[in-house]
Amino acid sequence: MTDTIQRAELLSPVGDMERLGAAISFGADAVYLAGQEFGMRTAPSNFTNEELVKAVQYAHSRNVRVHLTCNTVPHNDELARLPEFLQFAQDAGVDALIIADFGVMAMAKKYAPKVDIHMSTQAGVANYVSAGELYGMGASRVVLARELDLEEIAEIRAKTPKGLELEAFVHGAMCVSFSGRCLLSSYLTGRDVNRGDCAQPCRWEYALMESKRPGQYMPVFEDKHDTYILNSKDMCMIGHIPELLKTGVTSLKIEGRAKSAYYVAVTTNAYRNAIDEYYEHPERKVSPWIVEELNKISHREYSTGFYFGTEPGQVYGNGGYVREYDVIAVCENYENGVATLSQRNRFFRGDTADVLEAGNRPFLLPLDDLYDRDWNPIDAAPHAMMTVLLRTKQPLAKGAILRKRRAD
Repeated sequence: MTDTIQRAELLSPVGDMERLGAAISFGADAVYLAGQEFGMRTAPSNFTNEELVKAVQYAHSRNVRVHLTCNTVPHNDELARLPEFLQFAQDAGVDALIIADFGVMAMAKKYAPKVDIHMSTQAGVANYVSAGELYGMGASRVVLARELDLEEIAEIRAKTPKGLELEAFVHGAMCVSFSGRCLLSSYLTGRDVNRGDCAQPCRWEYALMESKRPGQYMPVFEDKHDTYILNSKDMCMIGHIPELLKTGVTSLKIEGRAKSAYYVAVTTNAYRNAIDEYYEHPERKVSPWIVEELNKISHREYSTGFYFGTEPGQVYGNGGYVREYDVIAVCENYENGVATLSQRNRFFRGDTADVLEAGNRPFLLPLDDLYDRDWNPIDAAPHAMMTVLLRTKQPLAKGAILRKRRAD
């Protein structure tokens, strides 16, 4: 592998303005988001034209770059709407367009020539010739196929122009199909993943039924395991930032535009700290608290994907998530020893909150002195979004997230 260490960009997912604020507050160098069309996730609310302009202005005022997804594979009837979309993206000031389709790439060069082109992971770039050709065609960056190992990425870096940026995923859900190009959803539900409408049939529980015995379901087993035979593990590379950076990658990307603002905050904060720790102390392993942070979000069982040449594996027992923590409140204000909290999940007097603040290591906070907004003492905060006053000598930053570990 190359010994060249490049200061890496941390690229965070954004589904709306709240998540944009979380990504920027917790340390993203760049964000990626979608407009109302041509993005590979239709589930998030995404950004209207007006919101996109505001998002770009907000991000740029904080020196954060904005990458706009345009990575569907459009059909003929959609092409007429692309020029206006691309021109608006350029006028809005986005820094890059994430593109999967060569026709869209050609149109982007024509209608948004001032915007960088990043070729999406859906383009399936798995070798240095493809990466080099895309650079020659006008791409400034390629998002590498997730099926590559570290040695392959290092070779791509060594055999492509230095001006070509390389982006690699470090965290989030993985698709069971090659670089996200899946047809299961289209076949089973009519919802086209390559146009942003995946129904996620890979997460379903499957059984076998004989046609003459309707209603008699026989489980499908793989080894001793259960029946979620297509359900891939989530990627987590928090303990392997040095190995990734030594390959020469330019950008480390977190998956999850459909995830919550809390997910964006926690993952961005963890990878921000891991990256910064590495540059400050390259000989050290990542701090255990950073690794532990990623167990405080909903996730499937973790793996390191294909980076070390091994298969990431599947979660056989269920299609759901591991949830060890709940967000219980967000701090709206702290003044004169009183924190004003907005409740998110029920909590009680005597509980201990795990507090996450931007730029700080998490800390524990006793919740011993609780009041309602009229200063009546309370033993619990049972109502959604209720205002709770907490007397505490520990100052809390506005936007601090209070969490509580679930009972075993």
